[in-house]
Amino acid sequence: MRIGPLATGGLVAGGPLRAFLVTALLSVLMLPCLRTVGLRVFSMASETYMSGTHSAAFVTCPNEQVAKELARGIVEKKLAACVNIVPQITSVYEWQGKIEEDSEVLLMIKTRSSKVSALAEYVRSKHPYEVAEVISLPIDQGNPPYLKWLGDTVPE
Repeated sequence: MRIGPLATGGLVAGGPLRAFLVTALLSVLMLPCLRTVGLRVFSMASETYMSGTHSAAFVTCPNEQVAKELARGIVEKKLAACVNIVPQITSVYEWQGKIEEDSEVLLMIKTRSSKVSALAEYVRSKHPYEVAEVISLPIDQGNPPYLKWLGDTVPE
């Protein structure tokens, strides 16, 4: 007893041709998808990033209006590529010998590490606090296309 194509006395007419056409059609349809995936993988693998080139800086503000004004000025002056405004945080801290608790707004600022001192100077000049918080942490790793955008947006 024969099973499959041999049971009919040989290959089904057009079998190899049909298989070739199906393979060719699938290849053509999959090409855009494979190209996109390949470019993304290549981009991520080929981009090099020197750890610490960019930094994330943090600034607290007394309210959203101050936060928005500072954020806009920071981006307009090319001191950062992006500023996220995180609403309604609670800060507990010691000030002049007393424990204080205040509602604040947090700015998360992405910039070049070389711009942190100019950023701190700008914040000190515009911030209503007597002692404005400006701290930064170097970015060790990240999405290469994002880090490239950050570097392209904030000049040296």
